[in-house]
Amino acid sequence: MFNWIGQTVAVTALNLRTIPQRLGSSGVAIVGIAGVVVVLVSVLSIASGFTSAMQGSGSPSRAIVMRSGADSEMTSGLEGPEVEVIKQAPGIRRDGSAALASAELFVIIDLPKLSTNTGANVPMRGVERSALQVRHEVSLVEGRMFEFGTNEIVVGRGARGQFAGLTVGNELRSGQNTWKVVGVFEADGGVAETELWCDSRVLQGAYRRGNTYQTVLAQLDSTGSFEEFRDWLTSNPQVNVQIRRETEYYAQQSRALSGLIQGVGFGIAGLMGIGAVFGAILTMYTAVSTRSREIATLRALGFDATSVVVSVLTESLALAAIGGAIGGVAAYLAFNGYQTSTMNFQTFSQVAFAFQVTPRLLMTGLAYSLLMGLVGGLFPAIRAARLPIPSALREP
Repeated sequence: MFNWIGQTVAVTALNLRTIPQRLGSSGVAIVGIAGVVVVLVSVLSIASGFTSAMQGSGSPSRAIVMRSGADSEMTSGLEGPEVEVIKQAPGIRRDGSAALASAELFVIIDLPKLSTNTGANVPMRGVERSALQVRHEVSLVEGRMFEFGTNEIVVGRGARGQFAGLTVGNELRSGQNTWKVVGVFEADGGVAETELWCDSRVLQGAYRRGNTYQTVLAQLDSTGSFEEFRDWLTSNPQVNVQIRRETEYYAQQSRALSGLIQGVGFGIAGLMGIGAVFGAILTMYTAVSTRSREIATLRALGFDATSVVVSVLTESLALAAIGGAIGGVAAYLAFNGYQTSTMNFQTFSQVAFAFQVTPRLLMTGLAYSLLMGLVGGLFPAIRAARLPIPSALREP
């Protein structure tokens, strides 16, 4: 046993020391694997960033109330009297006699993207005075809060960075309406940073919605108050609503697009990985071919065939690890924190977010590179172990 371990270590060390002598062929495998890892990690970082922006928007101590059967704010609708009933439900935190709940209206306006100057669906949210008390993570970073009863708006930091005309002091037109930007807010990187906020009553008039809303966002007394709040409303015949924790709502919103992006990412990486594996196979076959006499000599001296297999596989894995590390670093430097926006298919509106190259994604990229190295080195390793000793020793 100890003799086999010693043989394996000796042969493996010899293989690794000779890699610089085969830098050209080794570089092909390293670059190919690095390219695959860059693509895989960068595409998955889109899903990671989008999911973080969506799920980071919710709080387990807040509940969102929508019409029963609605799958998003866009398909929901609540009448004014229903909103008043919802605000009377037990479990809502109160400031004196006022419920900390914001009845909200959600519409889509068209604005040009800064990067392409093409139109994009930008979410505009009408809120009530309690909105900032309900969303404690929201804070103004520039300008001031809009005045209720006017056509003033505040815009999210992500929206200002992605869409034209959203700097403080500018006016923008949407249909027959003109809105003046008076402030910029942030929301800990959440999806609200893509939105434009205004007075819900003004928005109702601008879009002829009457006394209707789409959702009510309620701040609960505690996370444990959710069941009391939900059960009271779902058993109340005055309203026909569904209630979800805000965290659950945004997690469901992010699932479809994240799954699509991940599927595309692994699909592309799989196709590229086939090419990288062939590159690794050719590299290791070349290494075995150029050292066939050396391998045969070791076998003639009594070195075990398994030691040869392990040494070739270790060399292939080492090259793959180098490629994976290079690809991971390149993806992090090029894409981590990159700001962009994409369509949320649940609301058909844009969501601004930043790519996130997380440690988990880097480990995924490294694991994928090692898998390519293992597959790429397996057949050359078997060939090295099966080299006929007499004929290999006669090679020049």
